Amino acid sequence: MQKPLILVTNDDGITAPGIRNLVEFMNELGEVVVVAPNSPQSGKGHAITINQTLTFEEISLDGPQSDYSLSGTPVDCVKFALDKILMRKPDIVVSGINHGANSSINVIYSGTMSAAVEAGVEGLQAIGFSLLDFSWDADFSQAKDYIQNIVKKVLENPLPKGVVLNVNIPKLKKDEIKGIKVCRQANAKWEENFDERINPHGKKYYWLTGYFNNMDEGEDADETALSQGYISVVPVKFDLTAHEFVDYLGNILNS
Repeated sequence: MQKPLILVTNDDGITAPGIRNLVEFMNELGEVVVVAPNSPQSGKGHAITINQTLTFEEISLDGPQSDYSLSGTPVDCVKFALDKILMRKPDIVVSGINHGANSSINVIYSGTMSAAVEAGVEGLQAIGFSLLDFSWDADFSQAKDYIQNIVKKVLENPLPKGVVLNVNIPKLKKDEIKGIKVCRQANAKWEENFDERINPHGKKYYWLTGYFNNMDEGEDADETALSQGYISVVPVKFDLTAHEFVDYLGNILNS
């Protein structure tokens, strides 16, 4: 039987340890093609490149897969892979493993998840993986079995079109992870401000700072699952319509 074709991408850049670990895990499951940014693209969300040209090159890294480095965003990588690199549609797109959480509100800022969502727009199976550890030396191997199992289950049991998975993994040893919980996105947000500073030339500059405010203690929320030692899995759609409000709004505007 033909091996599944797996497209791998991320937002931390093609040489980041997270994606190199994910590539290694996926090589055991199918034929892997990597198309990833040539530099870090964290926080780019669903950005695409429209005001400058893109370049790409095939590079030689670890393993038997094909690796392509693109001068664009994670969403660019998915679009470019489908149009210019892959000879057939991938059976699944996996994005990550992100260095740091993409749970709750982070999903809308995340380049990692936006790549997965873009794959969903194209009608493809897709999963974004994130580890709650920002360290460049994070130990991704602890989650290998869980990651591979989730990918295999999705390949065997396809998601509805337009639905992708947002998977967040706590920073724990394998034997400390309690299991997997399918969750909803927690009601949380960043409380932010711009820290004002002065450079040596007397000119003001600013750093975005802040803290994460979780306002949701629901047992079915992803932040709760992660705090309890579970891997959180949230099914995500790109349809942003507030369906429950459509009829009510129609009555107001047409009365």
